[in-house]
Amino acid sequence: MKIAVLTKQVPDTAEERKLDVSSGRLDRGSSEAVFDEVNERALEVALQYKDADRSTHVVLVSMGPESTKETLRRGLSMGADSAIHILDNRLEAADASRTASVLAAALKTVDFDVVFTGNESTDGRSGVVPAMVAEHLGLPLLGGLFSTELSDGYVRGQRQGEDGILGLSSSLPALISVTERSPDARFPNFKGILGAKRKPITVLSLADLGLANDADSRTAVLSTQVRAARTAGKKIVDDGTAAKELVEFLVSNRLA
Repeated sequence: MKIAVLTKQVPDTAEERKLDVSSGRLDRGSSEAVFDEVNERALEVALQYKDADRSTHVVLVSMGPESTKETLRRGLSMGADSAIHILDNRLEAADASRTASVLAAALKTVDFDVVFTGNESTDGRSGVVPAMVAEHLGLPLLGGLFSTELSDGYVRGQRQGEDGILGLSSSLPALISVTERSPDARFPNFKGILGAKRKPITVLSLADLGLANDADSRTAVLSTQVRAARTAGKKIVDDGTAAKELVEFLVSNRLA
């Protein structure tokens, strides 16, 4: 079996993220770039199947700047076998539609049985790219799963719905997006880190994917402003009227 995993490099959510006021887009240099956590979980799901069947091949697919190679190497050190890096300056600030079409074109170069990815990235949070990629590829989408099972050319999984748990199934090939309820990602060991240096990363441009003449589709931010600094809250000293003051505060701010 060959499993493709869509990954993304994002700013660390543990650090403060800032907007570039001049462009209105996220300032990716304001915090450390890391492997998106929910995509790490998608990779973990794929690697668990590889653990059970060593003939399984896991290939990472990611679109991003030169630094994306660092997160791809991390994925390789975790246990993935190879990676595809889509690198092209014309993809800077690509919107969800453009991103999906490029990822789908890259996946067409991979003879995969199933595609895993996170349900949404922590920097964009649109949550639409998995469905768009599936549409481009003509694949069934099993979205937002917290458990999956691959067997006999089928995939089965569970999704948390408003009224309970939904059971989903489909024949392969298919595209699956997972949520943060999926298993925690494993840490790379020393052997994996050393081995990752020898694993192949194929770099593809838009020309390599036959998309060189496609029109650009970039996110355009019409306006932006710096977030106002936090102000100190009101301190209530209990002199016997604290309860009344607290109630009045909650009512005046429509919090009660």
